Parts: sequence; C-alpha cells; structure tokens
Amino acid sequence: MRFLFIVQGEGRGHLMQAVALEEMLSRRGHEVVEILVGGSSSRTLPGFFNRNAKAPVKRFVSPKLLSTETGEYIRLGKNLIHNLLYFPEYIRSMCYINRRIRKTGVDAVINFHEVLTGFTYLLFRPSAPYVAVGREYMFLHRDFEFPQKGYWRLLLMRLFTRLTSMRAKKRLALSFRSLPADAANNVVVVPPLLRREITSMPTETGDYIHGYLPRSRFFEEILDFHQARPEVPMRFFWDNPDAEEVTRIDKTLRFYQPDDTAFMNAFAGCRAYAGTAVFDTICEAMFLQKPMLMVPLRLEQACNAQDALKSGAGIVGDSFSIQPLLKFAETYAPDREFVYWVRSSERRVIGELEDMEHSPVPDVVFG
Repeated sequence: MRFLFIVQGEGRGHLMQAVALEEMLSRRGHEVVEILVGGSSSRTLPGFFNRNAKAPVKRFVSPKLLSTETGEYIRLGKNLIHNLLYFPEYIRSMCYINRRIRKTGVDAVINFHEVLTGFTYLLFRPSAPYVAVGREYMFLHRDFEFPQKGYWRLLLMRLFTRLTSMRAKKRLALSFRSLPADAANNVVVVPPLLRREITSMPTETGDYIHGYLPRSRFFEEILDFHQARPEVPMRFFWDNPDAEEVTRIDKTLRFYQPDDTAFMNAFAGCRAYAGTAVFDTICEAMFLQKPMLMVPLRLEQACNAQDALKSGAGIVGDSFSIQPLLKFAETYAPDREFVYWVRSSERRVIGELEDMEHSPVPDVVFG
C-alpha cells in the first residue's frame, strides 16, 4: 500500500511516532510517499526527524495552541482570537492537503493528530480512507480513567481530539497496555510507536539521575536538592539558549543543551529519570526499565501520569523533588509485559492499516 502521512508538528511526540511507523511500513513492503507537517511556518523541525524521515517532507500552516511559560494553555478566548487571524491561511492549507492527497494517488492517509486533516475530510471528502493515530485517542475510549480535575478543559481536549479525526476510518489509540476496542467511539487500542533506536538500545543501570527540565524555574529545585545531596550524580538536559553546550556545576551535576542522541544514550545508562509526563518519554522509560518521576505540566500529561501509575512506571509530583524518586527506585519493579506489548506494535498497527485497504470513508462525522 502507498501511504501519505499528515503530522501535527508543534510537538516532538507525533513526529517521533511518524518516523517509527514509516520504518515499520517500509519493512513490511509498504511505501510512505510523502509527509505533510503542520505547524508554524517559522518552526524548525527537530534534527532526529530530518535525519530519519525517508519520504519527502512538505510543510503547511496549521492552528497552534498558545501556552504560558509554565506549560499551561492560555485561555480559550485568546487562543480562538489568535487562530481566527490565521483562518484564511488555514483554508489554503486544507486546499493544499486535499491537492496532495489527490495528486499522490495514495491508497490511504495516516493522520497524527493534525486538526486540519479532520476538516479537510469533512469539507472536501477525499476518496482515500484515513486512520487517525495518536495517544490522544485513548482519551475517547470508554474505559479510560481521568484525573479528577479540569472538567471543562477535559471536555475541550476531547472535542479537539474528535475534530482531528472526523470521518476517520478508525482511531488507533496508543496505550500503555492492551484494552478491548471501543466500537462506539471508533477506537482500536494499539501499542506505542517507539523508534528503533530505543527498542534496540542496550541498557545498564548507572549511578546517575537523568532528566529533562522544560522550564528554567525547575533549575532552582534541582540546585536545592544538589546542595542537600551533593553525592548524587545528576545529568539534566534543559532548554536554556543562553547556556553553554555543557554547564558543569561541579563533578556531580551537569546541564546539557538538547541533543537527541546524547539524551537517548544518557537514558540507557541512568539509574532513574525525572521529567514531564509526555507519553513517548514515559514509554521510553518503561521500555528501558527506568523508574521515573513524572511532573505533569498540562491536562493531557496529568492523564498520562495517572494512567502510567497503573503500570508501576514511577511516581507523580508537582516539582522536581529527587529524594522521593531515589526512594521509589529502591523498590522499583519494571513492567516486563510492557516490553512484549511494545514489541508487538509492528504486527498490530500494520495489521490495522492493511485491513482498511479499499475501505470506504465512513459517513459518520465524529465516529
């Protein structure tokens, strides 16, 4: 089969999933003829994606949710006004997506949570069926348990997820564990899509804490712990454009600029991991059998963290408190079933995609 990918490109997760799935399809004799990436026209795509994506990559402008420095999304009204200003550009993007689907003549489209794909299929109705792939589709599953907070934000998050998958043949929901399909919501549960670099990487248990600091405000928390426990080695990656490539506080504490390869190598050899509750990172920690501290910054991350607790992945906190992580690491028991679940992803996901060949696009909008 010949596929076209459409990827929401503002975050790294969907891009990583697209790279992993492209490689799986290629091994099974299928072809990804083109990858359309939505997002800001000024955003630079991550190095790992540029290095590993094999199909030609084309860009288009798509809606973006504005967020504060703490990671929380700005109020709905401001986001709505911001995106309304770009509405004519979004119409042009939908026309572009429709033209690319028709011109490439692909057998099917795979959408990684890009909302303009849903609207393109609603307005233009391309003949090629499409499947929506992403973690967010688990939030539509009838058996998913949500944290007890943010009712209206949860409602809006689920609505947005439905908009990204309007008239989709099926929704493939990436999950930490197997669950029965939810036919009423058109959801099929599948394993995470992890890159081959992770699934083939040798691991060992080192003596240092590995982590990622998404905001500068967490820097002080790490320094406070380091002053209290200077004997604990820590290696953190951070987004600090004003810092050097490697910032050495002393012999046991270092901060690094983002580098995908260095980050994965540090992951493979660490004692434990501390970071936000991004789905793909949680999966990588679970696969590499590393206990982790999850610090959710947004509602979807809070959902991921609560779900990961069921698999014993780690602990949840509202700050980068390393002492509880060290205590948890002493009794950590990895979920070995998760490794088998991940290794079944190629068979399960490709099977679902091959099943839709020559399938008609459903008439139900929200499905």
